[in-house]
Order: sequence, then C-alpha cells, then structure tokens
Amino acid sequence: MRHIIAILLQNEAGALTRVAGLFSTRGYNIESLSVAATDDPTVSRITLVTRGSDAVMQQISNQLLKLIDVVGVEDLKDGEHLERELVLLKLRLRPEQSDAVRGFVIRAGGRVLDPAPDGFIVELTASEAEVSEFIVDLARHSEMLEVVRSGALGISRTGRNLRIVD
Repeated sequence: MRHIIAILLQNEAGALTRVAGLFSTRGYNIESLSVAATDDPTVSRITLVTRGSDAVMQQISNQLLKLIDVVGVEDLKDGEHLERELVLLKLRLRPEQSDAVRGFVIRAGGRVLDPAPDGFIVELTASEAEVSEFIVDLARHSEMLEVVRSGALGISRTGRNLRIVD
C-alpha cells in the first residue's frame, strides 16, 4: 500500500541521512522525497512516499519518533488529505505544433515557461495520476527531451496540523 509520510525534523546536518537510513536498513524503498524548511527555519518538513503494510508503516513511524532530530510524524494515508506533484517538461516541437501544444498545456492547467521550439518548457501541478497522464499525452504530440518530477507533496485536510507547538 502507498503511504505519504510527513515528517518534521530539526534542520541540522545529518538529520535527513538518519531518516533515509532508517528506511534503507529495513529494505524499504523511498519512491519520492521532498525536503524544505518550514515557516520556522530551524525545522524542516520531509514528505516521503513509500510502500508497505499499515503495520510496517506504524512501526517505522514509531522508530522515526525515536530519532533525536524528528519532532513529528504523520502518515497522510490515515486521513483525508490533498496531494500535489510538480512536473517540468522540456519538449522539442516543430513550429507548426507550438500553438496546439500550448493550447493543450493551458487546458490541462499547466503553463508554458519557455516557448523555444528546441526547448519548449512547460510546468503542471496536479495529482500524481494527472501528471503521469499529462506526460503520456504530451509525448504523443512532441519529442520529450527531459522530465523533472517533484514527487508527491501532501497536507492533511483535517484539523490535525503537523507542526511544533510552543
């Protein structure tokens, strides 16, 4: 089962390595990983996507909380949440394709960042499934040169907020 794990940890050297090490020593793959500082520059938020049973994810959450740098863990699968992924695509187009591809991108909710024919760059923020479909659809109409995906970011829709309380 797919899990999106949100982790708050102290923004210190080696903290990310310890979290990733916990997964690798147990043989679990990290499908995507995003890390950035929060509104508090001393705290970072990791959004990590992995697969495993609920029982194993509960055990990993408990072990994460034992790490000195970790101050909060939430499995977003456990509640209603919003999930988004950013994709940047670089395409090669023939000049006559430009308007059609631009129209497709805009209808899909994306933006054209650079309209150069040999490096037509677009972005889209959507669900993982929508991003995957967008990539396949664009590949039918152009030559795909480069794909950059952020991996999932998630936030709980409920009253639970993953943050440090003073």
